[in-house]
Amino acid sequence: MPPISTTSFLARLAKGELPQIVVLEGADSYLRQSCRERLLAQAVDPAAREWGICRFSAEDGELAQALGQAQTLPMLARRQVVIIAGVEALEHEDDHDREAATKQLEAYISNPAPLTVLILESSGLDSRMKLGKILTKNVLVVRTELPEDPEERVQAAAQMAQQMAREEKTSIEPAAAQGLAESCNSDLASIRSEIAKLATYVGAGRPISPADVDALVVSEKTYSVWQLADMLASRQRARAFAFLDNLLREGEPCPAVVGAMAWMYRALLQVHDLGPGVTPNAAAGRLKMRYSTAELAVKQARKIPRRQLVDGIRALYDADSQLKSAGADDRAVMEFLLARLTHSEPEIASHR
Repeated sequence: MPPISTTSFLARLAKGELPQIVVLEGADSYLRQSCRERLLAQAVDPAAREWGICRFSAEDGELAQALGQAQTLPMLARRQVVIIAGVEALEHEDDHDREAATKQLEAYISNPAPLTVLILESSGLDSRMKLGKILTKNVLVVRTELPEDPEERVQAAAQMAQQMAREEKTSIEPAAAQGLAESCNSDLASIRSEIAKLATYVGAGRPISPADVDALVVSEKTYSVWQLADMLASRQRARAFAFLDNLLREGEPCPAVVGAMAWMYRALLQVHDLGPGVTPNAAAGRLKMRYSTAELAVKQARKIPRRQLVDGIRALYDADSQLKSAGADDRAVMEFLLARLTHSEPEIASHR
């Protein structure tokens, strides 16, 4: 059966659908935790959590012990949940042990214990290997990762932000959720932390607005990238490289810098879409920005052509993907990004 998204899985749980076996697969630990905790809340009574939840690690060789527990009748609880973390470790066993583990799992899948919910957690399985094929074919697989497409990724993170707000007994306006996702570079752990602060900031009974996100969340590094705008508009590559070097020396993580720059570029595009004569007051009102932010955006949008901004967004998305890949040289990625953002038309022609 094809894997489903985290949002689809959470929607199923909300309807009372409880799987007997589920694979939570993906590199985003926050999403895995979110799915796991929601499933535990659905499957085990709060008073029985101490003895109704059993945790094991495939990496530590506890697969057989975990499956044995899964086949045991739960004590003092109407249902138990057995969690096996690090299932991907089974794929790295030698041929004999990997085959034995695969057969054990296959046997349990064919006859699961009726009073047990089995959660298999993995950062990623190889669908070409026998274990991955068996799980994908016979078990509900939930992809605990945000989409790879940058636009879809931001939208999914914004949806999660709305869910997080509900968990904090508050709400967040869609535009605010979108802005928060962009400001945090779709990092769910950061979004969760900011939602908690925002909930306290706005108080009971009032939704979180874009102005609240702008006032509380957008960090100094986000505003500092406005200093880059003049350099990028005038294609001052040497100054931009020196600026980047200073940010990195101050300990700014590269993904956060890219996220802040993407936030700035989106703001500039929004101002462009309002027309050439837009005032800071009008931009602040229509885009729900703080006046100081709108003033900077209007000033810089007049200097940077729309095409340059669109090309810049593409370059930023490419850099974001590269930074998330294994073994990436963060500084090299950032330097190449700035080279793209400060290229001149003759340079483009010379590379055709």
